Amino acid sequence: MKIKTTLESYSNNNSVVTIGTFDGVHIGHQKIIKRLVNIAKKKDLQAIVFTFFPHPRMVLQEDANIKLINTLDEKSKLLENLGVDHLVVKKFTKDFSRLTALEFVRDILVNKLHVKYIIVGYDHHFGRNRTANINDLREFGETYDFNIIEISAQDIDEVTVSSTKIRQALIEGDVKSANAFLGYNFMLTGKVVEGKRLGKQIGFPTANLQIEETYKLIPKNGSYIVKSYVHNVNVFGMMNIGTNPTFNGEQQSIEVHFFDFDKDIYYEKIEIHLLHRLRDEEKFESIESLKAQLHRDKTISLDYINRFND
Repeated sequence: MKIKTTLESYSNNNSVVTIGTFDGVHIGHQKIIKRLVNIAKKKDLQAIVFTFFPHPRMVLQEDANIKLINTLDEKSKLLENLGVDHLVVKKFTKDFSRLTALEFVRDILVNKLHVKYIIVGYDHHFGRNRTANINDLREFGETYDFNIIEISAQDIDEVTVSSTKIRQALIEGDVKSANAFLGYNFMLTGKVVEGKRLGKQIGFPTANLQIEETYKLIPKNGSYIVKSYVHNVNVFGMMNIGTNPTFNGEQQSIEVHFFDFDKDIYYEKIEIHLLHRLRDEEKFESIESLKAQLHRDKTISLDYINRFND
């Protein structure tokens, strides 16, 4: 898959396009993307996902606190695995939001992306102040020779509700429900950095994950069973998100203790996939009590891994 951040870099191939933020690329989105890819193959077109970054709410509502299920890199990998040919990431600005519907269709979809089919929802609105709808798009299609494929109300509801439910589930620590809606395990992607080495002192050394993207949604504080793919090997472990209250910590950290893995991965970028939530974070009366709980957590984690990840 090719990623385009400027429209000028796209080739002259005709295309089928779908438009949206697609945060999560969850089971609802996947139905749309698979439809996109199938049409592209049947009609010998390029499959294009046209998306925006930053998220429109960050720009129009100046909502810097919005948290997204995926980083842009994570979204790109998920879309590539679904067979998308091109991900076009349009920088979302206030000037872009002021484009009229005609300017958006003519200048971007037709003249730049050479669209022949557009997949949109029945309630799709676009253009300045989102005043144009799917009926306007059909009229543009007759003028500029492209077809509209309408996503049903049922599918739209699935897309909207799932995104909302996923975010809420993760905020509540409900990884099981989030993963079910996603159709894959929720992931955290970041660089391994040096920490305070507290885990090593108590026999549970950890990889401290630093996530660069401040907009990335971090699940509820607590302990989780996780897996990763490091140095060409699948490794499992348990991860803590929180402030280390037993050590009187104040800053939130993300620390992963891998089982049967002792290679140096400092400053490497890794993906951590969340499998199951173990418990809430808590402050223990002593370091020994914390160690005892970590041993119990490890036993539970290994049992879970043996039962569900054969």
